[in-house]
Amino acid sequence: MPQETALVPTPTLTPVTTSASASAGPSAGNPYRRLLATPGARAFTAGNLLARLPMGMFSVSAVIMIAGAHGSYALAGAVTATGLAATAVVAPWTARLVDRYGQARIAVPATAIAVLGSLALLLCVHYEAPVWTLFAAYAATATTPNTGGMSRARWAHLHRGDPAALHTANSFEQAVDELCFMLGPVIAATLCGALFPEAGTLTGAIFLMTGVLVFAAQRATEPPVSPRTRAASPLRTPGMPALLAAFLATGAVFGAMEVVSIAHAGGAILALQAGGSCVAGLLYGSLRPASDVRRRLLFCLLGMTALMSLPPIAAATTDSLLVLAGCLLLAGAATAPTMVTGMTLVQRLTPQAQLNEGMTLAVTALLGGIAAGSAAGGWLVESSGTVIGYAAPMCAAALALVVATAGTRRS
Repeated sequence: MPQETALVPTPTLTPVTTSASASAGPSAGNPYRRLLATPGARAFTAGNLLARLPMGMFSVSAVIMIAGAHGSYALAGAVTATGLAATAVVAPWTARLVDRYGQARIAVPATAIAVLGSLALLLCVHYEAPVWTLFAAYAATATTPNTGGMSRARWAHLHRGDPAALHTANSFEQAVDELCFMLGPVIAATLCGALFPEAGTLTGAIFLMTGVLVFAAQRATEPPVSPRTRAASPLRTPGMPALLAAFLATGAVFGAMEVVSIAHAGGAILALQAGGSCVAGLLYGSLRPASDVRRRLLFCLLGMTALMSLPPIAAATTDSLLVLAGCLLLAGAATAPTMVTGMTLVQRLTPQAQLNEGMTLAVTALLGGIAAGSAAGGWLVESSGTVIGYAAPMCAAALALVVATAGTRRS
């Protein structure tokens, strides 16, 4: 999965109503319409949607662009892995600056640096610059701010003390994440194929910069900066290290699946995995989950491991892309429930005053895993082919299950 994953838990239990619902007019039965009726909400949501769409475009575009120019998926996977690894290091610092100085003051210059990195990568590929420049250029994109996190912070600020509205906002943000990962790869692959190999990266850079500028301009809804606090790192919380290790392995599932699927069938097919995750997330959100979050996480990881075995079986037994597409759709079905449950556990383990830091650590672990998975997937495709490559996400899911099981027994 791209730069931002579906990280805000949306444990939908029952339909939410408020005392104002009876007088809300025609929109009384539609909580999302009421949510977007919040003053300023539509403006910052429009900008954030545009800024978040590239999160499903950049890595796919980079793989297509680099593999096409250099004829090596191993190189393409290594470059994207470098960028994701750099993001895993830089993201916590960027988030800390946003909390300290405000969204508008930090997000705009940080995005400008990231966009320049994307444009530099494009030019290096187009003009056949030395290979090391690809790594340097893509690493510069690590300053991309967590636009999804900033949007969720605005909802929390606007609807503090209103659990019903915050529940609706979290559900909306989860749906946006999945939508971006469904549309992004399709848009990127279409642009790269129909126009020129660099078109996906160029378009994504324009979307990102424009979206962040529109988002940051909505100062009325921007949350106030957080005061400086001194406290022990959430890493010292019992159970957190094992949970972050499970997130690391889960990220490897996403990174490996992306590179291998692009090499096997093109970037557009990745939308099916995101689609399966979106549908499963909506269904999962309509259920009342068990109170034991740790056991629920193990069950989700077990399901993800089992479903991730379908793509390698399909790739090994048939040449039909239709069969593979169906397997990818099913493989994505455990993704959203796993992420929602994992982030719910992060929220319970992290002290309230350090919740942003705890969530950022989870994002960092995911990005590190995606980087490792991208590199491993590219190497397997290069050395053994895509059929063997599809075993990488399945093995990563199994590793996440083992790590989470061991952590649960020790805590």
